Amino acid sequence: MSFPLYIARRYTISRSKSSAVNIITAIAALGIVASTAALFIIMSAFSGLREFTISMTSDTDPALKVLPALGKSFIVSTEDEARLKQVKGIATFSKTAEQRVLFYYEGKEQVAFLKGVDSVYPTVSNIKQHVLAGQWLEPGTSQAVVGYGTMSKLSMGLLDFNSALEVFVPKPGKGLINSPEEGFKKAALVPIGFYSINEDIDSKYVFMDLGLAQELLLFKPNQISALELSLTPDADEDAIREELNTIFDNKITIKNRAQLNESLYRMLNGENLVTYLFCSLVVIMTLFCLAGALIMLILDKKENIKTLFSLGTTVNQLRRIFLLQGIFITTIGVITGLAISIGVVMAQEHFSLLMLTQTLAYPVSLTANNILIVIVTIYVLGILASWLAATRINGRLLENS
Repeated sequence: MSFPLYIARRYTISRSKSSAVNIITAIAALGIVASTAALFIIMSAFSGLREFTISMTSDTDPALKVLPALGKSFIVSTEDEARLKQVKGIATFSKTAEQRVLFYYEGKEQVAFLKGVDSVYPTVSNIKQHVLAGQWLEPGTSQAVVGYGTMSKLSMGLLDFNSALEVFVPKPGKGLINSPEEGFKKAALVPIGFYSINEDIDSKYVFMDLGLAQELLLFKPNQISALELSLTPDADEDAIREELNTIFDNKITIKNRAQLNESLYRMLNGENLVTYLFCSLVVIMTLFCLAGALIMLILDKKENIKTLFSLGTTVNQLRRIFLLQGIFITTIGVITGLAISIGVVMAQEHFSLLMLTQTLAYPVSLTANNILIVIVTIYVLGILASWLAATRINGRLLENS
C-alpha cells in the first residue's frame, strides 16, 4: 500500500477532533448518497417510460416495413413472395394496403387511415391482444376493426347491421366531380370489434380485409402499399436489408421501428438528455459540499501536513492524500446511494408502490447502462471536486501552517 493511500484511508475512517469538520464531512457524504440515488431513480423512471411508450408503438409497427421508394404502392409478384420466404431471419411477412380516407356513420364524419390486412397480419403485429370488444376480422369479408377513438367520435356500436360504417375513397383522375359516385369509391363495413392502444393510434387506423381495401383503392391483386415483416431473434437486419433490396431492385425503402417513429424517438432521447443534464447539475452542486469538506479537513490537518512535509513528503504526495480521501468518500456515497436506489426500483417493479392508474404501475427499468452512467457521472465529478480541494495544499499553506 502506497504512503498517500495509507494516510488517506486513515483520515477517512478516523474522526476529526473538530465536531464541525465531522458534521460537514457527514453532510457531504449524505449529499453524495442522495444525489446518486436520485439520479439513478430518475433515470430508471425515464427508461421505464421510454420502454412503455415504445412498447405501444411496437404493437402496431412491425420489426421492418418495406415501402415503395416512389409513389404510394408497388407490385409483389408470386416469385418475389417465394424469394422472401427464403430470406434467413424473416419469420413472417404480411401484405398491407392503406390510405387516408373518409368514414361516415349516421351523419358523423371522421378522417382516418383505411388499412387492409391479410390473414398473416396478426402474426406480424400484436394488434389482436388489444381488441377489447368483439373479435378480429375474418378474411374475405366486409368486417372492420375500429379504434376506440374513432368509435367514440362516430358514436358507433358493434355489429349494428341497421347502420353501416361507410368508407369513401377518392378516385384518381382529373376534371370536375358532378356527383359523389364519380369522385369516390364507396363501401359499407360491419364493425366486428374495436381496439385500444393509445390515443393517437386509436384514432388513426380502421382495419379491414386486404382484398376489399385493394378494390377500394383500385389496386391490382398483387399491388400493395407496404410489406410488414417480423424477424427471428437471431436475425441480421443489415443482411436482410441487402437481400430485400436485391429482390426489389433497390426500388424500395426499408424502415425499422425507430425509423418509423423517428420524431417519437428523437423526443424521448431529448427528454432523457435534458433530465440527465439537469440531475447532473444538482450533483455538481452537491459535490461542492465535498470540496468544501476536504478544504476544511486540510485546514484541520495543517499541523499534520507540516509534519509530513518536514519528513520528506512532497506537495504532490500531500495533494494525493486528500484526492484519494475524496475518492473514498465518493465511493462510499456511490455504493450506498446505488444500493438504496436499486432497492427502490426493484420494489417498484415487483410491488408496484406507485400507481399511475388503478391497474397501471409507474413504469421503471433497471438497466446496467443506467448504473454505469451514474457511476461514471458521480466519480468524474467527485474526482474533479477532490482535485480542486487538494490543490489548496501549496507552498503558502505550508509556510503559514
